[in-house]
Amino acid sequence: KKNMGILCLVLVILQLSWSLSSSVAPPSSHLCLPHQRDALLHFKTTISVDCFRDPYPKIDVESWNKSIDCCSWEGVECDNVTGHVIGIDLSHSCLDGSLFANNSLFQLHNLQWLDLSSNNLGGSLLENTSCLFRFHGLQRLNLAYNVFTGTISSKLFSQLVSLTHLNLSNNGFYGLIPHQISLLSSLVSLDLSFYGYESRFDGQGFDMLARNLTKLRNLALDDVDMSDVALTSFLNLSSSLGHLSLSACNLHGELPTQVFQLPNLKALGLSENEKLTGYLPNTNWSNGLELLDLSDCGFRGSIPASFGNLTQIISVDLSGNSLEGQIPAVFGNLRKLTYLSFSSCNLSGPLPITIFNLTRITRLDLSNNHLEGPLPNHVSELQFLEELRLDDNSISGGVPSWLFDLVNLTSLDLSSNNLSAFIISENKLTGNVPSSICNWSSLVLLDLSGNSLSGTIPDCLENLCGTLDLQMNNFSGKIPNSFANIGLRRLLLNDNQLEGLVPSSLANSTSLELLNLGNNKLTDRFPPWLASLSSLQVLILRFNRFYGSLPHSFTGTLSTKLLRNLRGMKDKPRECFIYENHVNVTTKRLEVELTKTCDIFISMDLSNNQFSGEIPDDVGQLISLQMLNFSHNNFTGPIPTSLGNLVALESLDLSSNKFSGGIPPQMTNLTFLEVLNLSNNNLVGPIPHGNQFDTFDNDSYSGNLGLCGLPLSKQCVNFQGPDPPSPLVVEHGGSKIPFFWQVVMMGYGSGVVMGLSLGYIVFTTGRPWWFVRKVERDWQYNFTKWVQRNKVRRN
Repeated sequence: KKNMGILCLVLVILQLSWSLSSSVAPPSSHLCLPHQRDALLHFKTTISVDCFRDPYPKIDVESWNKSIDCCSWEGVECDNVTGHVIGIDLSHSCLDGSLFANNSLFQLHNLQWLDLSSNNLGGSLLENTSCLFRFHGLQRLNLAYNVFTGTISSKLFSQLVSLTHLNLSNNGFYGLIPHQISLLSSLVSLDLSFYGYESRFDGQGFDMLARNLTKLRNLALDDVDMSDVALTSFLNLSSSLGHLSLSACNLHGELPTQVFQLPNLKALGLSENEKLTGYLPNTNWSNGLELLDLSDCGFRGSIPASFGNLTQIISVDLSGNSLEGQIPAVFGNLRKLTYLSFSSCNLSGPLPITIFNLTRITRLDLSNNHLEGPLPNHVSELQFLEELRLDDNSISGGVPSWLFDLVNLTSLDLSSNNLSAFIISENKLTGNVPSSICNWSSLVLLDLSGNSLSGTIPDCLENLCGTLDLQMNNFSGKIPNSFANIGLRRLLLNDNQLEGLVPSSLANSTSLELLNLGNNKLTDRFPPWLASLSSLQVLILRFNRFYGSLPHSFTGTLSTKLLRNLRGMKDKPRECFIYENHVNVTTKRLEVELTKTCDIFISMDLSNNQFSGEIPDDVGQLISLQMLNFSHNNFTGPIPTSLGNLVALESLDLSSNKFSGGIPPQMTNLTFLEVLNLSNNNLVGPIPHGNQFDTFDNDSYSGNLGLCGLPLSKQCVNFQGPDPPSPLVVEHGGSKIPFFWQVVMMGYGSGVVMGLSLGYIVFTTGRPWWFVRKVERDWQYNFTKWVQRNKVRRN
């Protein structure tokens, strides 16, 4: 009976399942409707596929063809019952052309979502908005990262009222964002970030948006000008908001603390609003906050202990604010935190040791503050750490050995502190770099510069890529002969006590861009293998004990080969150095430290040596030089007339040599010249006049008893020199202004010192002084030419 009961139960279950399955509609047998298939194929003919930028397109539009049901095409989704095309996703598909060149795509009236982002599609959305109105039920529209232009039509927002997701970011739209955007009451996500274009919200438009879009969960308006928006409008933002990104929006005033307390807020980005002020709340943070970016704003006050309640926080960036006081120990409790930056915040007090207990941290940046005290001796929680920046503080004591055991570390910057030794165990110090540094395989930046570290450098750095910066310490011994990595880009060992030869293994570092060995005790000839470093942009060998005459190191085959192969010193740089290399440059009688270089400054300094003989005419080929210093040597013979070709020159110092003959009149072609020093030579004859030479005073010519003419009091008698020829000008892009290439500072030190040094011009935020000076030089050049033309007309 028991078995019969079980059998009956099974039969009942089977019958019930059969009856249920028979009541469910069978899978759709509908194929793609022919007129919609033809519309898609016609759209395909109106655009081209260009994968130059992205070699791996997401969707292969070329695979669309009639032999396959279009509902099976890549990027196309159809309704299972009706067969209508309801969704198209062609993002990242290398599409090129105008979206509005043909209306065939807009025949798909049942479309619910359209994603054409990250292509190269263009056209004016204002002029062609009516095409979009055919998508009556469109809910999702993503046209981000294309090249659409013009203003956004208010009709777009008044007609497509069913939209829930709208992304028009990273295009070429401009102008006032229409108030009608507040009509899109169903919006859940809105991204109008335009990054550098002149789109803007006025106060009324944003206030209407904040009040009416009550379902909004994601709002991104990065780089939209919101300078007219009152921050009190933020009090009306939807309580459902989870993501708010308003970076670089020209916000100003004090931010209401209620923004930090939106109940569903997970991500808040307000970076690069320098006039945005306020205080971090002491209580009632949004408990679900995961990302907080307030970098480069004007927030004040201390960092509250309430941060310890943000148990879901993953990323915090408060860098570049006006905070004060100490970093609270509560950050050590935030176990999900992966990124933390308090750089340039004016924080002080002891280094918070608890921060080194963050188990998931990958990037920690506390640089450029006033933190003090030692690094912890023991740490076992940082196995995921990839970048550590503690530079520009007052951290003292030793560099702990556990740092060299972090196998995932790619960047370590402890520069400009008070570190004096390396710790090999809890109570033992050593002067040498620990051998465990040899275990690093992924490191791309090691910066220990500007400390008081000593000892020798280990001979096991062949795996190091990127940057090694040990400058301004007390390292001694020889430079390791192990630099054979093609990935090494920057090596700075200057201002130490290093001796011996320059290692020939550096010839294998063919990616080397910056080499600074200055201010050591190196004894060597000029390294001939430098000719193989075609990427070299910065070379500094000054203030060492290099020897050899100039003819053997600057002229002849080597000179020609160097000028031919060192493309990094001749060509326009492809990118700016993102790493702050500190290089001291002596120019215009001043020594300056140049950092954050993105512009070009080309200089040659052979001063304070024992070079002799004549200056080769080849120097006149270096037409991008902006500073030339051959002073305090034993050069003889005439000043080369080819110096008149250096039309970009701003500073020229040939003082304290044994030059003879006259000052070449061709040098009046140097219309950018601001500093000239020809003093203490054996020059004779009249001083040329015209252009910049009319601005120099007696100091430029003193100590040359045979010179005459203004500004000197000695008059010239019966001497008439030749007229200066036209300057050698390189035309580029239709302009006769010299094309400025990359940063080079080539310098030689005192005594028997010989070297080349290249330097950078500071590129900072705001108005870089190099740009202002360039504008001034262009104005001066044009003004001088105008004066000359008018003189001719008057005569």
